[in-house]
Amino acid sequence: MPRFFIEADLAVATHVELTDTVFHHWVKVLRAQVGETATLFNGQGGEYQASLTQINKKTAQVSIDSFNVDDRTPTFTTLLGQVMSKGDRMDYAIQKAVELGVSQIQLLTSERCEMRLKYDRDQKKIDHWQGIAVAACEQCGLNRVPQVLAPLSLEQWLKMQLPATKLVLAPNKDQVNVLEHATKDVVLLIGPEGGLSEAEIESANQVGFMNWCIGERVLRTETAPVVALSILNYNL
Repeated sequence: MPRFFIEADLAVATHVELTDTVFHHWVKVLRAQVGETATLFNGQGGEYQASLTQINKKTAQVSIDSFNVDDRTPTFTTLLGQVMSKGDRMDYAIQKAVELGVSQIQLLTSERCEMRLKYDRDQKKIDHWQGIAVAACEQCGLNRVPQVLAPLSLEQWLKMQLPATKLVLAPNKDQVNVLEHATKDVVLLIGPEGGLSEAEIESANQVGFMNWCIGERVLRTETAPVVALSILNYNL
């Protein structure tokens, strides 16, 4: 059964008009007919089974038939601070982080960040990445869509109040098990393709970030959140 995110209030035994995006995908692209069913979710928790009741030239209407309370979210929350990268790498990082249950994504710039958004393109790019997060939820079954937050400099972000367990992917010279006393509220910092500078890691350490080394190999910036979130899912 297809799944769609819809920005609308949903309730059982009501009728809802599809948004343009859902109408285009379900009716125009998938050629759905009256009587067919789909799963709808609006990011407020749970999901609804809906049946197509009416199709017009540019709109369609569904009846909301039932509700499933399951959110399929992890038992812990993760704020991912991801230094931006160019092209498909950033798309991949966001897509896979959402599939692995990230709670929120903070876009960051840093000393070696290869991407600088210009003001007139900021919102368009952020909307693109938010759309990737929505599509990932539709595909994987999550019913709460993580928010992709507008870029901040790493320096600005480190001054903010952040979750209790703070982890930065960096060499761990003392080989400390940073997950031994981890809470269910985690912030994860991942640097750019060239890595965070020693000064940036030291700045993170000064505000409570613990260095987390998850292997002897150097991971790409888009691979690092996949590995890190997989380990958190297993351990927390």
